[in-house]
Amino acid sequence: MDSGAPHPSEAAVAGKPSPGRPSLLRRLLTVRVAGQLVRNTIVSCVCFAFDLLLLWAFVEYLGMNKLVAAAIAFLIATSLHYAFAHGWIFKGTEQAIGKGYAWFLVNALVGLVLTIVLFWAFMAIGFHYLVARVIASVFAGLSVFLLNAVLNFRSV
Repeated sequence: MDSGAPHPSEAAVAGKPSPGRPSLLRRLLTVRVAGQLVRNTIVSCVCFAFDLLLLWAFVEYLGMNKLVAAAIAFLIATSLHYAFAHGWIFKGTEQAIGKGYAWFLVNALVGLVLTIVLFWAFMAIGFHYLVARVIASVFAGLSVFLLNAVLNFRSV
């Protein structure tokens, strides 16, 4: 006998949360996710500073090509960020390390593209390049955090 209620998969297809499971927004707006965001922000800032330090050292002391140095520094800093993400930011995740690292790199590349696009857009409308870079990084960083929280570590 049909109760008239949509099947859970029909509700999900219609963009509605499944019965018994809160919406994504409601799952994101929790103290636990806020703590993850704070930990992620701390790690992001430290890793970004480390990225810049590596870039400077590679160029100034090793004489590396700037683009090659930037790519290597980005990969090293992102790998460090992943270690903290797996062990501290999203502690308790059941995501396998190799698979999680691959998804983390994909999400980092999405963030890199988003940063470049937003940086260009903000400068195109007259923002100072440093202000444009900071604002772009905030939006990209939040986007990457959400991708990792929802799709990679499935902590939300």
